[in-house]
Amino acid sequence: MREILDSLELENTSNDMNINALPSCFAVSQLASSSIGAVGCAIAKLMQDLGIVRESPNVRVDQTLASLWFAQSIHPVGWQLPPVWDDIAGDYQTMDGWIRLHTNLPKHKNAALEVLGVKSLRNKVAEVLKHEVGDVLERLIVEAGGVAAKMRTPLEWLNHPQGIALRSEPLIHWHGANPIQVSDWNPTLQRPLDGLKVLDLTRVLAGPVATRTLAGLGAKVLRIDPPAWEEANIVPDITLGKRCAYMDLKQAEGKKIFEELLYQADILVHGYRPEALNKLGLDSASIRHISPNIIDISLDAYGWTGPWSKRRGFDSLVQMSSGIAAQGMHWAKTNKPCPLPVQALDHATGYLMAAAAIRAISFSLGGKSFSRARLSLARTAELLKIYPQSEKVTFDNKAQQNHFASAFETTPWGQARRLRPALNIEGTEMKWDREACELGSHKPSWSAS
Repeated sequence: MREILDSLELENTSNDMNINALPSCFAVSQLASSSIGAVGCAIAKLMQDLGIVRESPNVRVDQTLASLWFAQSIHPVGWQLPPVWDDIAGDYQTMDGWIRLHTNLPKHKNAALEVLGVKSLRNKVAEVLKHEVGDVLERLIVEAGGVAAKMRTPLEWLNHPQGIALRSEPLIHWHGANPIQVSDWNPTLQRPLDGLKVLDLTRVLAGPVATRTLAGLGAKVLRIDPPAWEEANIVPDITLGKRCAYMDLKQAEGKKIFEELLYQADILVHGYRPEALNKLGLDSASIRHISPNIIDISLDAYGWTGPWSKRRGFDSLVQMSSGIAAQGMHWAKTNKPCPLPVQALDHATGYLMAAAAIRAISFSLGGKSFSRARLSLARTAELLKIYPQSEKVTFDNKAQQNHFASAFETTPWGQARRLRPALNIEGTEMKWDREACELGSHKPSWSAS
């Protein structure tokens, strides 16, 4: 997937290709390998730019492990993760096709149920939806503050105003400011990002993948969430290597502390919609004023231009909107939407965000003023869609048994096994100095333990 490397101005990486590839009409396992490999290539280039190595370190990606990390990196021992989906979330038939409701967050669930005029009963929801028009229902739920996506064919998305807008967007939007500087950074080949401070304002799922990746290369990651925020079904997977704190940015005291953290940070990773940040007084200009040297990495769901540029969205919804689920239905010869076998748009975009953060440092070392990068799930989807699976493949789920780290991980929820890293950079050990933690379990401080 050359576009990934071109967007980051990188040379190719080497994959340990094998017969295991996730079953899909699209090359999901190749996307996994390429996006993870982009992180490795960015590190290799950074080590050269810093003069730590003379020749670029060898970078390899194990495709089986990359595919497994795109599903779930942690496997509980003697306990279970909560269900991934709320009882109402899922695909429903409408009178003219299919629609997906995403109701994991209470406010999104309440919005959908209010529009439908039913209580929280799945069979009642299904009955109502059979008599609704997909386009109309999608619009009403979105206007009510919920999230939903009608299933569109690839051709319908191609002619949709948002699909048209995406075609003119790069995979990574680079923006300039003054060349950045990083403080208290102690780069070595063994721990390339040691000392870098990463402020994490992200939630499900791409952003947390990005910051987890940076933590695995030595960065100090502090995740900030609103009080009482929870993502129980993924927290054990994506808080690896991080400190996690609660903070109310709507209160003067919380905002003051946050601004102090931002001033000291080297990298800011966020997935808030622009209006949400503006309401908090954290628009791009304000962020730059508080922290002139910050590397600013952000993402959204549907792209940065076009009529849906401010629309809420998630991986599963983008798959429905962009034609992926419809193409999967045709490929699988089934009569219902067939999504990707993993949330590949989230994971791939997350690794690309991590790679972009690393490249921003190299750009600055080379005198380029590219300190802001913007990515989207929908643009990553457009990349995947041009790479069909080359042949019918199968994936041996038992393969993961041979890919766990040798030591067990002790978490607040119990013992667990963690996958070995899929990325191998010559001379660099990808590891996490902290085990997974609960949200809000640390103080909002760079120095707190």
